[in-house]
Amino acid sequence: MTDTPWWHPSRHADRRPVLLARNRIQGAIRGWLAEQGFTEVDPAALAISPGNEAHLHAFATEAIGNDGVARRMYLHTSPEFAMKKLLAAGETRIAAFAHVWRNRESGPRHSPEFTMLEWYRANEDYTVLMDDVAAMLQIACRAAGSTLLRHAGQDCDPFQPYERLSVADAFARHAGIDLLATIRRDGATDRDALAAQAMAAGLRVGADDTWSDILSRVLVARIEPHLGLGRITMLDRYPAAEAALARACPDDPREAERFEVYACGVELANGFGELTDPAEQRRRFAAEMDEKQRVYGERYPLDEDFLAALALMPPASGIALGFDRLAMLATAAPRIADVLWTPAG
Repeated sequence: MTDTPWWHPSRHADRRPVLLARNRIQGAIRGWLAEQGFTEVDPAALAISPGNEAHLHAFATEAIGNDGVARRMYLHTSPEFAMKKLLAAGETRIAAFAHVWRNRESGPRHSPEFTMLEWYRANEDYTVLMDDVAAMLQIACRAAGSTLLRHAGQDCDPFQPYERLSVADAFARHAGIDLLATIRRDGATDRDALAAQAMAAGLRVGADDTWSDILSRVLVARIEPHLGLGRITMLDRYPAAEAALARACPDDPREAERFEVYACGVELANGFGELTDPAEQRRRFAAEMDEKQRVYGERYPLDEDFLAALALMPPASGIALGFDRLAMLATAAPRIADVLWTPAG
């Protein structure tokens, strides 16, 4: 670490090669998206609702109208709602490099403002997105002049065939936990059953921990450190309770068409077979906001236009990739701030 600010000429001279590599990566991915027939869009960052997931925290502001009346607005945590409205409007393949904002997130792998690469394919299966990501990680390495993704002493070769692993199989393999045994066919979860297995695996469980809290603790402590080592891991089929915006798997309603992409133990992307049922989406959002109210004492409004647009949206798959994290791994930069032209703060 250094006390020299990022804007000092001596510090910038050291940072500039990595920043130029970031630009090359972005340009190369843009070219690939164009070749694949994607239209690049530019979603507005100011939104009525920043997203309705319990543990995502937004930056709030006020928009003052010509009448002088202020109304609460938010900087979006993802361009998802806006981009799905474009799918409803008739777009079929769209992508965006969008600046997004998330409060309570700062550290070596987190910045409160960061760039998210998000793209959607109408009428295509969500597994196609896995191949998209695999191609992009290879493109990123080539653009950075590297053959490997690197972070915290770990390597990942994106040119090797990726591993596809269900969350249930990962829990069994790395923690000895039968995850699906703690979920009923109707999607209800058994907190005590998961707690017992987690404690048997040597993990601490608090008396007020929910089923989701325990799941997250197992993921962080026992699963994620094993993912994306040597080759990319697609952690697939998340429990339906952890996939508020995804369709249920047709062969098992306990699981959903959601996957996350890992390299070097770092989560890079989050993909979905998108839910398009407005009534079910409203129910899930309400449950998420009830949980947010319980834990944090606040809730965000629902975007009624988004829910209305879902009725017109075609079947689709979509994914969000942390572009700064990808640049960090492709250049072997130790911290996300190293690949930001102007770090926040």
